[in-house]
Amino acid sequence: MRYGFAALVLAAGVLATAAQAERRTFIVANNSDGYGVDRCLATGARCGVAVATAYCKSHDFMEAASFRKADRDEIAGSEPATNGISVRGEFVAIECLR
Repeated sequence: MRYGFAALVLAAGVLATAAQAERRTFIVANNSDGYGVDRCLATGARCGVAVATAYCKSHDFMEAASFRKADRDEIAGSEPATNGISVRGEFVAIECLR
């Protein structure tokens, strides 16, 4: 009985630690060079997971938790990663996990 309780406490601790993993959402302009944002993420193409993961890894995160189109009104007070004016003002939100 004690071993079962100890295993339960250990499992709860491991899950709590995993739930507290660092998350960060990056807002990326549709025209960002080198990642394929316009072809893979913004359009929902099959290569989106690989592109989002590569972006996260390039910023010292382990993996992408999610990615989606981001509306301009979601970007209040922040400067999206861009090298100019975004094509048609489109942006993608990539949520990364550490």
